[in-house]
Amino acid sequence: MKKKLATFFIGTSLVIGLAACGGGDDGGKDTASAGGEKIYDQKCSSCHGGDLKGGMGPALDKIGAKYSKDEILGIIEKGTSGGMPANVVKGDDADQVAEWLAEKK
Repeated sequence: MKKKLATFFIGTSLVIGLAACGGGDDGGKDTASAGGEKIYDQKCSSCHGGDLKGGMGPALDKIGAKYSKDEILGIIEKGTSGGMPANVVKGDDADQVAEWLAEKK
């Protein structure tokens, strides 16, 4: 019984976490001209943490030391097999987030 309950809670947490990573789609009205940090706060921090230290998703506080801007952009656009959904942020917003994260070393 405990094993079934634990499996249920873990599964539910994953579903809720993946749904939260996407945030809401505001049509780009408020984020089109915002900087990468603001977009990150709105779309990414629910999984990666407001302080970039991780949560449901991995820590990103030193992601720029591991990946270039273009590599980060590719991850944002294509997602990962580890659970990152594709296109959580799109277009110029994705480019701004990638540029901002690439500075984190």
